[in-house]
Amino acid sequence: MSAADRARRAAAADAQARAAYLGVGGPETGAALVAVGGYGRGDLAPRSDLDVVLIHDGADVTALAERVWYPLWDSGVRLDHAVRDWDQTLAAARSDLKVALGLLDARHVAGDPGLTLRLRSTLLAQWRHDARERLGPLGEMVAARHARAGELAHSAVPDLKEAEGGLRDTTVLSALVATWLVDVPHRELARSRVGLLDVRDHLHAITGRASDRIPPEAWEPLAARLGLEGPTAAQRRVRELGRWVTHVSRLTWRRADAVRKRPSGSPRPRRPELTRVAPGVALSRGEIVLDAKARPAQDPLLVLRAAAEASERDVVLAPATAARLARDSADIPAPWPAEARSLMVRLLAGPGLVDVWETLDATGALPRILPEWERVRLLPHASAIHRFTVDRHMLETCREASRLMRSVARPDVLMIAALLHDIGKGGLVEHSVAGEPIARDIATRMGFEPRAVELIARLVRWHLLLGTVAPSRDPDDPATCDYVLERLGDEETLTLLLALTEADARATASAAWTRWRAGLVNQLASRCRELLTRDAAGPPQPDWLPVPPALIEDPGATDIVIEPVDPTEPGEGGYGGAAIRVIAPDRVGLMADMAAVLAWQRVPVRAARAWSQDDLACSRWQVADAHLDAALLGQRLEAIATGRLDPTRRLRPGCDPRASVAVRPEASARATVLEVRTADRPGVLWLVLATVAGLGIDVRSAHVDTLGPQAVDVFYLAEEGAGALSEQRAADAAHAVRAALSG
Repeated sequence: MSAADRARRAAAADAQARAAYLGVGGPETGAALVAVGGYGRGDLAPRSDLDVVLIHDGADVTALAERVWYPLWDSGVRLDHAVRDWDQTLAAARSDLKVALGLLDARHVAGDPGLTLRLRSTLLAQWRHDARERLGPLGEMVAARHARAGELAHSAVPDLKEAEGGLRDTTVLSALVATWLVDVPHRELARSRVGLLDVRDHLHAITGRASDRIPPEAWEPLAARLGLEGPTAAQRRVRELGRWVTHVSRLTWRRADAVRKRPSGSPRPRRPELTRVAPGVALSRGEIVLDAKARPAQDPLLVLRAAAEASERDVVLAPATAARLARDSADIPAPWPAEARSLMVRLLAGPGLVDVWETLDATGALPRILPEWERVRLLPHASAIHRFTVDRHMLETCREASRLMRSVARPDVLMIAALLHDIGKGGLVEHSVAGEPIARDIATRMGFEPRAVELIARLVRWHLLLGTVAPSRDPDDPATCDYVLERLGDEETLTLLLALTEADARATASAAWTRWRAGLVNQLASRCRELLTRDAAGPPQPDWLPVPPALIEDPGATDIVIEPVDPTEPGEGGYGGAAIRVIAPDRVGLMADMAAVLAWQRVPVRAARAWSQDDLACSRWQVADAHLDAALLGQRLEAIATGRLDPTRRLRPGCDPRASVAVRPEASARATVLEVRTADRPGVLWLVLATVAGLGIDVRSAHVDTLGPQAVDVFYLAEEGAGALSEQRAADAAHAVRAALSG
């Protein structure tokens, strides 16, 4: 697929459309068949529509239009058509930006060429005359499209046409240039546009449909068609093209906005006005440039200084300036001086970080600051939950971490760890393990003292720790906190890791840092902090509850209390909803029966804990629904316990042959930890608890989590009136649960 193929397709379409027009006696004057949009530009993909307009000077061409369209439809052509007279065409271009953009690419196909030429020149003059008024609405339309479609360079399933950095943006850039208010690097833009068109041609051939979104399964055949080695190389190629278009688009829009905000008719100064903002660095027309006295070869920190100023001020780092710094700057001495570290942190914490970093990358200046960046540049994430490629995710983590800097004693360490936390990705070794020595080397080269170097390396190594442990382990079990603290060592590292965990999750996806998950992580960190600061003491135990009056009067009764939960309260894990407290005579299977009641009511359970108190069993359930009737729950619990209600007749979660059940002996010394991963569906919690109860095993607590369609539940098991299970009993329990889930 190439430009020549597209030219042949456009020529064939022209011949077909011209034949249809002439075949029905289309007039040579007073009317014209005009190609617009992608067809007007000659950018036809194998399955593109033909966008055409039949323009006339006032004659009645309704019958003519129908006779032209039918032969094209009959031949199987996908036609997007319109019929307008001269005044209607100009009015549509004024009122509808999409129509105006399409008509800017109008090209004559058949009929009156003079009418087409007059249309093009009139529309172009109108576009330039109204440019200042139209830039604002056009920018809003573009921003809304970007919000819907994401970014071509970083989306998991990129859209070649609609995404930021896609083909639609190249069209908008051409329209901006046509205003005569701004300019773009034409050669590079044309190269990227042609590259994206080639990819789209191959995509249509691979998928057999007119789709512009690249599904995961298309990367491998796309790589073969592009002559590249493997799907990762194909992704890099496509994302590189999108990244360049995005870079040019953002720069052009900033310049266009600056022009629009200048008073109309104000004279443009012949010489740029420079405002010095730092040694060797100046601000000119909203862009960071070098001043006349700058000497890059003699000032190795100039590239960091210019980038930091642009990022802090959220203004453009002029590409020509960045290119000059890439070419002429002296190397930053290793280890870096203190000023260099300060500038680096200012760059990472600035609101303009992403755009400035993209400019450094596009102009080749970035290797002077961080040569290791190339290993993750445009690297796709293996997990679909990530919104961005690895490199962009790291920058987004820095943006999130900058909002948390005041919560830590070493903000410089936090920002560098945020930048480097995924630097180990792209290899065969687990990325946090691979990233630790890389981060240590970078931090050493940056001149951090040994303690800070160790902190950065440890944060990179364990940046997944809190997010992994919090949803799946009991924070009240000393073994959980011991597991965390053995890896972190002290409160300073814990505090930094808490901030990094939040920043990393927020940069991943909105679903990765819900109020519930945040509560779990904060609760675990709070327990670990308590363990670090208190004197040696036993593990925290649940509050001893007074025996309810109902149980004093009737020792066989069950007491259920429902209380709304404030998710901000300490210890609530950010759940919200309600807390259900159940006190009843102790027996194996009580938790399973209560889980059956809640499943029967279709109430999602988020966590549950149970403990014994003399001859009573106490449990606390955190649920999503705050509007429950305690009396109704009690009645159904009694009905299930006495056999009058059989939960197996209504609760049938279905089979999951891929269900995973594992014993985690290292997770607790007081109980046996069973980790269950299965498809999330109503009744799963009850099925596991009922299976365990059938073996005569107590459940001390259950920790329920959902990651998309998968449930990740952890159960703390113990023998009735005793401690952890034997190895054989633990294996039996795991086997029974696995069999129940898989059917």
